[in-house]
Amino acid sequence: MMQPTVSTDTTALTSIRDSAGLVTSKLERWMELVIAKLPNFVVALLVVGIAWVIARVVRDTLRNGLHRTRLTAPVVSLITTMIGVMVISTGFVVSLGVLGLDKAVTSLLTGVGILGLALGFAFQEIGANFMAGVILSVKQSFAIGHVIRSNDHTGTVREITLQSTSIQQFSGEMVWLPNRHVIGNPLVNFSTAGERRVDLDVGVSYGDDLEKARRVATAAVEALPDRRDDRPVTLFFTGFGDSSINFTIRFWVDFTRQPDYLGACSEAIIAIKKAFDQEGISIPFPIRTLDFSPVGGVTLGEVRPRGEAA
Repeated sequence: MMQPTVSTDTTALTSIRDSAGLVTSKLERWMELVIAKLPNFVVALLVVGIAWVIARVVRDTLRNGLHRTRLTAPVVSLITTMIGVMVISTGFVVSLGVLGLDKAVTSLLTGVGILGLALGFAFQEIGANFMAGVILSVKQSFAIGHVIRSNDHTGTVREITLQSTSIQQFSGEMVWLPNRHVIGNPLVNFSTAGERRVDLDVGVSYGDDLEKARRVATAAVEALPDRRDDRPVTLFFTGFGDSSINFTIRFWVDFTRQPDYLGACSEAIIAIKKAFDQEGISIPFPIRTLDFSPVGGVTLGEVRPRGEAA
C-alpha cells in the first residue's frame, strides 16, 4: 500500500531537480554573458559619465554667455537645460549601441516619438503658450516695469514667465494674460520711447478772441516745469460745440510711470484755468433752457397756476 507514495515522492524530487537545473543553467549563461559583456558595460558607463561631464560644462558655459545677452532668465534656463538633455541623451544612445542593444534603441526612439506626438495633442494650448513665451523673451517687446496695453487691459508689467504675463492695472487688480494671447493681439508699450504726448481738450466761449485764447493757453503750458523743451506745444481748434469752440492742446513729457502722465494732465488743466481767469477768458459750461408750453416758447415765469386769472 506504500509503493505509490514512494513513486510520487520520487517524481516530485526529479521535477524539482530538473527545474533547479534549468534555473542554474540559465543563470550560468547570464553570468557568462555578463562576463563577456563586462568590458562593454565599462565602456558604456564611461560614455554616459563623459556625456554627463560634457553636458555640465556646456550648460555652465552657455549660461555664462547667455546672461550677457538680453535673454530673460527663464529662456536662458530653458536653452541650457535642453542642450544638457540632448548631450546626455546622445551619450545614453551611444552606450546602448556599445552594449549591442541597437533594437532597443530603435524601439526607444519610436516610443519617444509616439509619446511626444500624443503629448503634443494633449497639451496643445500649454505648448502654444510656452512657444509664445519663448518668442516674447527673445523679441523683448516689453520688460518688467513697463506700462503696456494688451487684450483691453492696461497696466504695469509685474512678471513674465514662459506661460503667462502678469500686469497690474492702475486700479490695483492683477491680470494674468496667456502668452499666446499677448503675442497674437496688438500690443501697446507706453514705456519704450521714454516720453508720452499729452492731448488736452479745452473749450472757450463763442464771445472770446480765439487768437488770444490760443496765445494764453500755449504760454501757460510752455511754462510747465515737467514739459519737454525739445518738443513744441501745439494747439488746434477742432470744432464748434453746443456752448463752446473746442481746441486740443498737445505737449510732451518724460514717461516712466502712469503718474508722470496723469500729473502732467493735472498741472496743465490748473495752469490753463488760472491763465484764462487772469485774462478774462471763459470756459463755458452747457446751459439748458426748459420749455413749459406744448407749442413751445413759454418760460417758467410765464406759467400760471391752474385756475388763476390772467
